Amino acid sequence: MTFTRLAATTGVLLALLPAFALDAQEPDAPTPVDALDSVWLEELTWMEVRDAIESGMTTALVLTGGVESNGPYLAGGKHNYSNIVMGEAIARELGDALVAPVVTIEPGRPDRDVRVGTTGPMVSQETYIAWLTDIGDSLRSMGFTEIYYLGDSGGNQRGQQAAADALNAKYQGIPAVFHHVPEFYNHVQVRQYIQEELGIPEQMEYEASRGSDGIHDELSITSILSVHDPEVIRYEQRLDADLASINGIDISDLAWTQELGRKVIAFRTDLTVDAIRELRAGN
Repeated sequence: MTFTRLAATTGVLLALLPAFALDAQEPDAPTPVDALDSVWLEELTWMEVRDAIESGMTTALVLTGGVESNGPYLAGGKHNYSNIVMGEAIARELGDALVAPVVTIEPGRPDRDVRVGTTGPMVSQETYIAWLTDIGDSLRSMGFTEIYYLGDSGGNQRGQQAAADALNAKYQGIPAVFHHVPEFYNHVQVRQYIQEELGIPEQMEYEASRGSDGIHDELSITSILSVHDPEVIRYEQRLDADLASINGIDISDLAWTQELGRKVIAFRTDLTVDAIRELRAGN
């Protein structure tokens, strides 16, 4: 086909396209369909994100997790799965927030040899800080004016603070502010809530990071993940093996465990949202 014939054919095809298809990439093009009710950036179209920001959803949440050893029952990505549940709940409660894709790799020493299964892939602390800084800066460039870092793993906290500090030093609050929210990593308070307010005698000290079972697992995380997907906690397999307990608490009743999970989700959501609102009040 000659260039002239190809150009003519292309012109005919373009003339047949619907009008909205011709301007679908224009910045002000109207959305041709109803928007999806989602708070996740990766689930939304660019038009839906644009419209959400223009309507006042100018807060972005950056949730960080990682992959690590959590014993024989709990998937290594427990922090990432928990972040999916918590990110949704916190964004919905705030009412003006969208959630960036979860940062699923945590900082550590990638050059160190480790026993297979004891940890997941990781990046250096320097790379991690640069990564979080770039993510926050990119969200600023999209039109978000408040960016909050929420880390579900202890090793993530320093990098989040460093990224927020670097970006605040760079922009001085204009047009965006950046915050690390340590209250999100609130497992001591969650243990107190479970034991004291709910009266569930989990065999675990408030300050400990390892429960009586010694497998880097605890009731709060197990219950949250049961809401997300019981397979993540190997519920059926544990039931079959008569191992459906954690730190002295029977979790064989899935409905009970999931109800506890919803209470813990609500508790952590309130703590985090209150902290964000306090940060806003101080701006």
